[in-house]
Amino acid sequence: MKIALVGIGKIALDQHVPALAASADWELVATVSRHGQVPGVEAFASIGAMLEARPDVEAVSLCLPPVPRFEAAAAALRAGRHVMLEKPPGATLAEVHALEALAGERGLTLFATWHSRMAHAVAAAKGWLAGRQVLSGRITWREDVRKWHPGQDWVFEPGGMGVFDPGINALSILTEILPVPVHLTGAELEVPANRQAPIAARLAFTGGISADFDWRQEGPQTWDIELQTDAGPMALRLGGNVLEIDGKRAEGIESIMGEYPALYARMAALVRAGASDVDLSPMVLVADAFTLGRRRTAEPFAF
Repeated sequence: MKIALVGIGKIALDQHVPALAASADWELVATVSRHGQVPGVEAFASIGAMLEARPDVEAVSLCLPPVPRFEAAAAALRAGRHVMLEKPPGATLAEVHALEALAGERGLTLFATWHSRMAHAVAAAKGWLAGRQVLSGRITWREDVRKWHPGQDWVFEPGGMGVFDPGINALSILTEILPVPVHLTGAELEVPANRQAPIAARLAFTGGISADFDWRQEGPQTWDIELQTDAGPMALRLGGNVLEIDGKRAEGIESIMGEYPALYARMAALVRAGASDVDLSPMVLVADAFTLGRRRTAEPFAF
């Protein structure tokens, strides 16, 4: 199936392009970007121009920042193309609901992706937790924004989500593996004096679960979910790629490179089944954090 990639930035070049190149389901035939290109692939400056020129494109994968994504997604759906959304699926919950309704009206696939759910050990963790009681938990998600979003000021603008851009990856895993849903009960957000979105956040959930997100960690990065259960401790490390039971490694690989190929395989299966997948539970938790969060001014931040 022919697919177009919209938004040729770091995540597209690092993850989407290699995943598509290795895919047996998809052929990347067009890109849309103001700046980036993929060698050997036809490039367009606007999604409207691409949709008009390439009626053979069956699906569009959107890697734009969240704020401009809605208009591009709606245009693709109105043109009869299936749509795959990079996480988070939009800048607001309401606009994703609108896209879901539009896709349903047109009989098209809409896939709101959560790449961290495709991490190697997530399914095993979910299986192990099934039927068990989670007594408490701790999420530690600390990384270096300068490494993962170098010079990308949009991440600190309204709609950019700040530290929740990586933090929502942890929440996507949490909402996937827990046997019982949780909701947010409180939050503290650290917002740099010169920015609009938080650089750090501390969250509290029902079930005795807490989270510590921080975008200022240099050196080794930390992506851990540690849970205490009625059957003993369980931990997911390396962003969901390593599973530990009772402190011993049970399963895992030291790589985060297998997530995007799995997303594109899932997208292909959805298109062939005439189905959509739009789970917004991680985004609901983030929206609640912005609603309930107490703001604290942090030191100014510059890339």
